[in-house]
Amino acid sequence: MEIDRPPLSANVPVWDDGCWTPLPALQGNVSADSCVIGLGGSGLTLINELLRRDERVIGLDASDVGAGAAGRNGGFLLAGTYDFYHDAIVRHGHARARAIYGATIAEMARLAEEAPGTVRFVGSKRIAATDAELADCRMQYDALRADGWPCEWHDGADGQGLFLPTDGAFDPLTRCRLLATTARNDGATLFAHSPVIEIRGTSVVTPGGTVHAGRVFVAVDGRLEQLLPELVGRVRTARLQMLATAPTAELSVPCPMYYREGFEYWQQLPDGRIAIGGFRDKGGDGEWTSDATPSAVVQEQLERFLRDTLRVSAPITHRWAASAGYTETGLPVIEQVRPNVWALGGYSGTGNVIGALAARAVAAAALGGDTSQVTLLSGHIAA
Repeated sequence: MEIDRPPLSANVPVWDDGCWTPLPALQGNVSADSCVIGLGGSGLTLINELLRRDERVIGLDASDVGAGAAGRNGGFLLAGTYDFYHDAIVRHGHARARAIYGATIAEMARLAEEAPGTVRFVGSKRIAATDAELADCRMQYDALRADGWPCEWHDGADGQGLFLPTDGAFDPLTRCRLLATTARNDGATLFAHSPVIEIRGTSVVTPGGTVHAGRVFVAVDGRLEQLLPELVGRVRTARLQMLATAPTAELSVPCPMYYREGFEYWQQLPDGRIAIGGFRDKGGDGEWTSDATPSAVVQEQLERFLRDTLRVSAPITHRWAASAGYTETGLPVIEQVRPNVWALGGYSGTGNVIGALAARAVAAAALGGDTSQVTLLSGHIAA
């Protein structure tokens, strides 16, 4: 198959409209009550939570606002954990799975409130790729309905499976930029292009200067284990890849779609573009990498699916990748890894909602001593 491909080195997500003014880099020594490393969804949510507690906050990013997975993902808002609901019950216990599911539904409403105009509550579909997956969908349906969560059986031209009306779609990069603007307006100082060289006690050293803080929060997803070697073996970074087309009317996709147990996922943006990601498993061990550059192997799989399965012939305008952290449990890391140094990340592909919850949880634990949400979301008893 001839691949219709712009230069892969571009690596620009469909969400980037090119209108953002980059933040300045840190120069010199500065001080704050709290330093947050990572200006993605969880880091910016955390910064705003700290500001509400009257903290003086400095935020840093190695690149810029939303430059990591937070601004380069598929734009899905999904309830629950990495595991489908019935699997989460088995893995984490019924009460805990139900509590997390409810917390994520409530958090989606809060995300929409904090970033007006970015969220569309259109639901999502899980479409079965095989008979075995169809049976698994029925188990998920039964578990959700038994606990009173909205779920509908779906049988349509696009396949059979589930429709989950509480889910939604959003523009992840615009959300990050809105959160950053709010944080700066409320008094936070944010720096971009300031990669962390070392965390020395609660001082954060970058090429241009050092932040001296009372506490440090490392709020990154992919590459978390590189910043905090204590987490090697518990968090593993993977590359997630996507592509997007020009606006098209060839296909109408009313809501985010999950297929093949979530390995493939796509949605149609309001302007008609199709954005699709997946096939990480087809890339082999090479996709367990911190290199966030699109690879030909996975991009070819994505394009073949777009052309042969979705029957979309619109030209491809964007190809991009991002780094995301995965854990063995599917639950995030939220803990104090050194005195007054907290880590949050490893969202296993669920960072849009779980990441925001993790940020609120770590703020409550670090500043208020309330560890209940940390324990719920991560299973870790906060130090």
